[in-house]
Amino acid sequence: MATSNAFVRTSYSDSGYVVMHETGEAFTIKQLRRRAYRLMKVLGLRRVRLYDARASCLTFLANNGVPDHILARWAGHTNVKTTKKGYVKPDVEGLREAASTWDGLHGELNGRV
Repeated sequence: MATSNAFVRTSYSDSGYVVMHETGEAFTIKQLRRRAYRLMKVLGLRRVRLYDARASCLTFLANNGVPDHILARWAGHTNVKTTKKGYVKPDVEGLREAASTWDGLHGELNGRV
């Protein structure tokens, strides 16, 4: 039985991207955003900007012990400072700990006055 080459794709490019066209080429930002929002709607999820989802991912990884240099690489940054400054947000528990420390200081000051 002869096979038809009409359906064989020879133009596939192994780009290394996770989300891509059938050809292996990366989506444009506009295409990726449109598809992501459509998927969020289909799944009944709250619409979240992709930038915020990226920051949440990097924050989660950072707060769970992933080293800074790995975070930067994951984000595609060459400078760790860019990743930490722009994407990694404080952990809620860390903020609570800071608030407790501040309350302790405030209580000590009030007790002395």
